[in-house]
Amino acid sequence: MVIDPTITDVLLAYRFLKNRVRHTPTERSVPLSEKLGTNVFIKWENQQIAGSFKLRGALNKMFSLSCDETKLGVVTPSSGNHAQGVAIAAKMLEVRAVICVPGVCPMTKQKAIKMRGGEFVDLRVIGHFYDDAEAEAKRLAREEGLTFVSSYEDHFVVSGAGTLGFEFMMDEPELDVLVVPAGGGGLLNGIAIAAKALRPHVELYGIQSVASQPWIKSWPLGKVVEVEYEDSLADGLMGSIPQSLLDLSKKRIKDFLAVTEDDIARAIAFLHNEHHQVVEGSGAIGVAALLAGKIPVEGKNVGVVISGGNIDKKRLMEVLNKF
Repeated sequence: MVIDPTITDVLLAYRFLKNRVRHTPTERSVPLSEKLGTNVFIKWENQQIAGSFKLRGALNKMFSLSCDETKLGVVTPSSGNHAQGVAIAAKMLEVRAVICVPGVCPMTKQKAIKMRGGEFVDLRVIGHFYDDAEAEAKRLAREEGLTFVSSYEDHFVVSGAGTLGFEFMMDEPELDVLVVPAGGGGLLNGIAIAAKALRPHVELYGIQSVASQPWIKSWPLGKVVEVEYEDSLADGLMGSIPQSLLDLSKKRIKDFLAVTEDDIARAIAFLHNEHHQVVEGSGAIGVAALLAGKIPVEGKNVGVVISGGNIDKKRLMEVLNKF
């Protein structure tokens, strides 16, 4: 599969989503700027409807489907945030959505999926890690004729995610560095398409946890390699990556970096204590990389994406009590 949206595709998605999602706040982080000795700007996508950026791609994709494609319903695998967007769209369109989530999907996200989709959602917990849920979703698509909706490897999903980057650059057009969570690659590549079109020299870094490093291992080889996974605070970033998005990332991404689980926990606590924001591990991972000194930022205007805030209360309290 070849996926290569253009800035025009992002702008079309922006036009469609403009009155359907929030233009989330961009803020200069005084605590981070002082700590790093440079200007750091945060894009608070944890304040998006449904608590994450995933709504952008999910709505853009679901509303692109034909009547024939939605007739039997759709099936999607998700770590939890994409599913909420699909659930919202399914209810709006009155389309049946079978949603497969892994066992690591927090109860906060599972409850939200059911609430947002109501009678149109059939939620199934499959296996433990994301890849288990994706394999089941693809099986259901083949055997039951459901339309498969990817959470990342899709033209409309990538274009929808790119609207976040477009907003960020409109708010802060002089960014030199962008730090973005790297999961399946839809968000990172979408942002890169918008950012590079508007500011060609901007450098983009994708961040992962050491518990799930398919980008880190695959990047130098230029081909996807299998890796082993461990449980992570950044549950939304876990899972394999597609060759299509690895190929696309080679056009615009500077590098991929990994942070430890303690780095992520410290970032969650930092954002809670310094900004009074509730951020999930996947959302805090860019700040984790900055606090850990992983990225050269001296003298540069730095943008960091907080991609989501859907963290279980119990897990949040454990982090805050530790840090």
